Amino acid sequence: MNIVIINPPHTAIGSRIPREHLPPLGLLSLGGPLLDDGFSVQLIDAELKPMSLSEIVDEAERLQADTIMIGHSGSSSVHATVLELCHQLKARSPELTIIYGGVHPTYYWDEILAECSEVDFIIRGEGEQTCLSLMQAIRDHSPLDQIKGIAYREEGEICATPDADLIRNLDDYRVGWELIDHKNYSYWGGKRAVVAQFSRGCPHLCNYCGQRGFWTVRRHRDPVKFAKELARLAREEGVELINFADELPTGSRKAWKTFLEALIAEDVSLLLVGSTRTSDIVRDEDILHLYKKAGVIRFLLGIESYDETTLANIQKGGSTSTDQRAIQLLRQHGILSMATYVIGFEEERDRDFLKSFRHLVHYDPDQVQLLYATPHRWTPFYETVENRRVIETDTRRWDYKHQVIATPGIPAWRVFCWFKLIEVMIQLRPKVLKRMFFHRDPDYRHAMRWYTRIGRRVWFHEVFEFLFKTRHHKGNLTLKQFLGTNFAEREYSMNTKKDAPETLVSLKN
Repeated sequence: MNIVIINPPHTAIGSRIPREHLPPLGLLSLGGPLLDDGFSVQLIDAELKPMSLSEIVDEAERLQADTIMIGHSGSSSVHATVLELCHQLKARSPELTIIYGGVHPTYYWDEILAECSEVDFIIRGEGEQTCLSLMQAIRDHSPLDQIKGIAYREEGEICATPDADLIRNLDDYRVGWELIDHKNYSYWGGKRAVVAQFSRGCPHLCNYCGQRGFWTVRRHRDPVKFAKELARLAREEGVELINFADELPTGSRKAWKTFLEALIAEDVSLLLVGSTRTSDIVRDEDILHLYKKAGVIRFLLGIESYDETTLANIQKGGSTSTDQRAIQLLRQHGILSMATYVIGFEEERDRDFLKSFRHLVHYDPDQVQLLYATPHRWTPFYETVENRRVIETDTRRWDYKHQVIATPGIPAWRVFCWFKLIEVMIQLRPKVLKRMFFHRDPDYRHAMRWYTRIGRRVWFHEVFEFLFKTRHHKGNLTLKQFLGTNFAEREYSMNTKKDAPETLVSLKN
């Protein structure tokens, strides 16, 4: 069987920066177990050029694919593109078997199978074992209803098997690094780079997070084995930078400290970037020197809001004092802080945007990334905003960088002006410019300058797009009317309870 894994093209500007592409870790993670079981596996990374849909179809035909697997890290915003790609693939080769996985199809499995006849199977939840079991069953003509974590059609009915078992030991499944040519992937200003994952899941209860429930329970890899894998990538593949895909790589202080010490002992030159919580940075004040020695150059910190009431409403579990302290501690150790700040959790007024700017100045992060609140149907947050008006009906723009739900009382153009003004004013502060040009650490200066170059391109692109291409929906369409009722009962994609259902679920098509 010839399996072709496809990373479809995304429409976000972040995917369109020349020489700044990272490999699709999720798809490579599926490839490793399949290769080890003897399957023929090839990757089409349509993000690299990027490729048009017709070019992808041509390449799949050239590779003589009989099974197509599709997934993408930007799962919801790329979904419309995936459906069109599936249509074109089946139109060219009706005999193809198409398997679709990722966060979005995990929750929308029944709607997708009802609406898109070209999709044959959906993988729900983590895919390593489920994909392998499905391909083995197809190859061996074994019963499909014995495979946990899939959805498919059986004699005109949509069927879903019980939830997949949680992968307890993440080291049981390897990443198929041989599916890529490492020289094609770079980040951070041309540095050879990969995405890696030390842990999965997060114990915190942020009600807007679309990832937490997908991974269900936090687990981490063996710290020493993981350090050895990164060291091998540095020595044998010339990798210079590791971008962590984890929601919370620092979640276990003991495991994280062991990893840092193991990587330091490997004595390789690597830069590490990722995301974490400010509370973990404050917790680790006494070992931040290990962060720096191991190669940590930047952590993205989810500040989200300056308002304690908003933080409580979204169940962030943080505090403004902790946020500020974390930024200070990172700076003391020569590690950049990037503060993410979200607009749209509440129904802001102009004064709220001004307060947001003032508080960001007070926090004094090295870099800032503003995002729009983007409701996922399977999160508790969705229900709190389901009666707000939708102004963006093109789901390809539901990528956190476009406003999708209205702010009552403030037109979208004014929200956009605040958004872009705060971004540029934070990044052009004298303190930031001083660090960019005169910081004693060359890696620090490089990171500041690189982000400024990327940010400038994206900033002007987004302004141009808003002025000349954006057409917001003018009606009174609510979020609930547009997407449907809340999927909160599906939030946890893998059932870990003893009383989990053990029978096949069938829905009339």
